Amino acid sequence: MYGHERIGVTRNGKLAAVVVGIDDLELLEELEMAQDIVAYRAAKEQDDGTRVSLSELRGSTES
Repeated sequence: MYGHERIGVTRNGKLAAVVVGIDDLELLEELEMAQDIVAYRAAKEQDDGTRVSLSELRGSTES
């Protein structure tokens, strides 16, 4: 691959996969990790400390 070229792979005329270079993959992984950290911090901020046992959870979903 040359530079940041991406190659599309089709199946039955529809895009099924894309081949990207290592640099692009590493950048995507960094971006994904940054999003995960933001989501974790937001969830932790909203956590009120209340916990529910598995049996309580199962009981609340049964009709």
